[in-house]
Amino acid sequence: MRFRTVLVLLVLLAFPALAQSQLSRDVDPQQVIDDAQRTLRDMTVHPDFEPLRAELETARGVLIFPRVIRGGFFVGGSGGLGVFLAYDEERGDFSPVAFYSLGSVSVGLQFGGEVAEVVMVARTQRAVDSLFASAFRLGGDASVAAGPVGVGRRASVTADFLSFARSKGAFIGLSLDGSMLRVRDDFNEVYYDRAARPVEIIQSRIVDNPGTLPLRGDLLGHRLRPVDPVPEPAPDPVPYRDADPVEPGSGGLTIEELQVEKL
Repeated sequence: MRFRTVLVLLVLLAFPALAQSQLSRDVDPQQVIDDAQRTLRDMTVHPDFEPLRAELETARGVLIFPRVIRGGFFVGGSGGLGVFLAYDEERGDFSPVAFYSLGSVSVGLQFGGEVAEVVMVARTQRAVDSLFASAFRLGGDASVAAGPVGVGRRASVTADFLSFARSKGAFIGLSLDGSMLRVRDDFNEVYYDRAARPVEIIQSRIVDNPGTLPLRGDLLGHRLRPVDPVPEPAPDPVPYRDADPVEPGSGGLTIEELQVEKL
């Protein structure tokens, strides 16, 4: 049994496309989006994630992985399926989603496992552009740092990505440096009923799906909007007043002038 388990793990590591095709048949893309929306809501209402809310106000894009599994038997690693959305300054909204997988593998004795939720904020255009590649490594093609937690905390780093993670409702220090992000073309094609690359989904928007709108609306609600100037109060209207009656001798006709001579 142990040999068989080891063999399966080695096959999945050696042939990631085979593993991805198997997962594609078992996972509903819309469920991934709905879970991502739940993850975003749960994390942004937690008081420890005030810095995350602050980062979302000016985010260039957001990656959300509602379920990242960390740990294994003799091979320790992490993996998860999530979505990416970018903010469009000209349109003033967030793009449809593109699907990505997050994974990293390190050899060593690790027993047990850990399930986490991860939100990564793309803070720079370099971070957004890096996601248009088929795959890239965090910390190499784009820098990543763990976001601060706690009320009143603010990020002082200049990383392209800030990652926020929690497990069992509490913040955890999940290191993503060295992790691999890979485009899930299979999920993108299934969800949009046609093949589309991330740049076509995010920038060109050749495809769309109304199932993405609730998540996009939640993210838009976190954007920092300019404050409308307070309008000047209108002056009080002059109250209406009847004209003063004209009395004889006060500029009108006199009594004598009003009298008509009898013929």
